[in-house]
Amino acid sequence: MNIIYMGTPDFAVPTLEALINSEHDVKLVVTQPDKAKGRKKELVPPPVKETAFKYGIDVYQPEKIKNENLDMLKKYDPDVIIVVAYGQILSKEILDLPKYGCLNVHASLLPAWRGAAPIQWSILNGDSETGVTIMQMDEGLDTGDILYVEKYKLKDDETGGSLFDTLSEMGGPAILKVLDDAIEGRLSPVKQGESTTPYAKMLNKEMGRLDFSKSAEELERTVRGLSPWPGTFTFFEGKQLKIWKTEVLSEEEVKSLVLPDSFIENAECSVIAGVSKDEFFVKTAEGYLGVDEVQLAGKKRMDTGSFLRGVHEVLGVKLTNDQ
Repeated sequence: MNIIYMGTPDFAVPTLEALINSEHDVKLVVTQPDKAKGRKKELVPPPVKETAFKYGIDVYQPEKIKNENLDMLKKYDPDVIIVVAYGQILSKEILDLPKYGCLNVHASLLPAWRGAAPIQWSILNGDSETGVTIMQMDEGLDTGDILYVEKYKLKDDETGGSLFDTLSEMGGPAILKVLDDAIEGRLSPVKQGESTTPYAKMLNKEMGRLDFSKSAEELERTVRGLSPWPGTFTFFEGKQLKIWKTEVLSEEEVKSLVLPDSFIENAECSVIAGVSKDEFFVKTAEGYLGVDEVQLAGKKRMDTGSFLRGVHEVLGVKLTNDQ
């Protein structure tokens, strides 16, 4: 098939490479414009653009993909347009342009987690499984007919970063299967039902501010789901303390781990109520959050044991929401 590929971030690269290395022909890559980054505001190309250049594929970067672009797209005579995390809405005219329409690789088990950040929200919600869905795009937001689903069981220590990597690698084989099925006339589109989850809204840094009036289980999922970006944090004696790795413990488990005279009975939420040689334990609304990796403002990421050796007494310190 002749393919126009629309995608922008790292997540879209493995699928593009799978298509390039297949019997199909990627004629054009459409991606977002280069963005100014860093103090010098130097223009940085999207990862998908870099990949396209690596293979000598034409690249098009409109500010907005509109019907005015139709004539240019038609020149590439696409049989299908494949869209992976492109970041723009396509008009009905573009959706209807290719013979096989526009196919989308979405990182959730649709209709669950429609929207911009399905990977992280799946972890935040405590889902046991997720996966990738190949969808026939329509004018709605992630509402088109389902063509294929590949499921994935989340690991207990799954992070936003690890799940991102896993699902991005699943996209290529999934879309190749769907293209084969389309050529052979084996597709069986399935209408989506109502979504069982909220819209997977975009992430922001404020979401990483830990609230210890929540349960330890919810906080632990937040730490994993928002790792590596935007990350989670609290404030330790007025300094921002990023929290990178945690675990959930009961009071009995904490008492079995702490050093002698290093546990506070009936501590308030957000207080460091226990300390061991290489971990500290924060009282939450339900259970204790054991903190294993941290990063104090101005310092490198480190294991909690190294952090404890570099600070004074931490037992009884109340972690706060701001400075």
